[in-house]
Amino acid sequence: MWSQGELSDGISDRLHPLAAKHHERMGSNLLPQSLPIIVLSGCVTRSLFFFSMSLVALITGTNSNLGLNIAYRLLAEVPSETRLTIIVTSRTLPKAIEAINKIKEHNEKHVRRRAILDFDYVLVDFSNMVSILAAIHELKKMHRKLDYLFVNAAQGVYSGIDWIQATKEVLASPVQASTFPTYKIQKVGVRSADGLGLVFQANVFGPYYFVQHLAEPLLSHSENPRVVWISSIMSKPSFLSFDDLQLLRSDISYEGSKRLVDLLHLGTYKELKSKYGINQYLTHPGIFTSFSFFQYLNPLTFYGMLLMFYVARLCGSPWHNISGWKGANAPIFVCLEAKPELDLQEKKYGSACTITGKEYLKIAEIDATGQADVAKYFKDLKLQWDEKLKNQIADTRKVYADD
Repeated sequence: MWSQGELSDGISDRLHPLAAKHHERMGSNLLPQSLPIIVLSGCVTRSLFFFSMSLVALITGTNSNLGLNIAYRLLAEVPSETRLTIIVTSRTLPKAIEAINKIKEHNEKHVRRRAILDFDYVLVDFSNMVSILAAIHELKKMHRKLDYLFVNAAQGVYSGIDWIQATKEVLASPVQASTFPTYKIQKVGVRSADGLGLVFQANVFGPYYFVQHLAEPLLSHSENPRVVWISSIMSKPSFLSFDDLQLLRSDISYEGSKRLVDLLHLGTYKELKSKYGINQYLTHPGIFTSFSFFQYLNPLTFYGMLLMFYVARLCGSPWHNISGWKGANAPIFVCLEAKPELDLQEKKYGSACTITGKEYLKIAEIDATGQADVAKYFKDLKLQWDEKLKNQIADTRKVYADD
């Protein structure tokens, strides 16, 4: 083990020699290695050892409002005597360290868990298949098990807001305008560097590939493994065309990706249970303030949005949680409390609240039309990418070994 210094002081400008050597050996096409960060008395150390007694939770999209609040609620609701390891994910190292700092600070200010709290990070871009493969490789190498996997990665290809349409919708119905808005402008036909629909890959196929390859051995080695998909209230069947599963012709690709998440869950949860003993659940966080759309809002429109959210709640909307903490209610429930024999996996668990802001769950049926076709499409696409990537890590390592 070696000390990197106080996490709150920032990111070290130097890599430990072992980490630097590993990064060089892995090659530039793969991400740097993720090593466990062990928090002891405010000091951060890294270790190549895994502590088998840890309860390990991985949260994709950790730096989002919802991702951070999932972590905060784990701190508060996992028994304090349990050793807890939280694995954060990000596309960049500074963002990963920022997320760890925020979670660590929240624990020190509000929770102060009695057992050791560990952190790890993995750098992954779900719109890049080599990045996903590298993350899978590192997680399998560094951990023996994974107890909870929250699939919270979400990406949109927004280009702005149609303010004229937004004004019309708000004046016609503030509740409808703030629950099912149609005024967000999304780009059409955006592909990833892998040639796949960008939103399709980042929000659905990339995470699906990630889950499938972590099922064995990491998730299956847990006594009670849970996979929690984060969908959306905006996942209506009409948002998806089965002639365009990669969402390349859609001008509502984000919403279409969430409908795909719903169908993919229905088409895969039984197999995950029968083959690996994994309980997979589908959730949505309701409506809450999200960091992802701030770039299109100025202070006036931001506070106007908040006011509209509160008006919608006062008008009886159960979905306007507003806070990320309340939005994380359903994901944490299915992770820590749900009993598969009672809390059925074919349902969708939504975070809701009363007019006064008291949180509760709303459970809904899912329209299963097309779930078998979607599951087959994803399974076939996974096999194609398994073939494309089968020598990726071995070949990259071999080049550097020959040097």
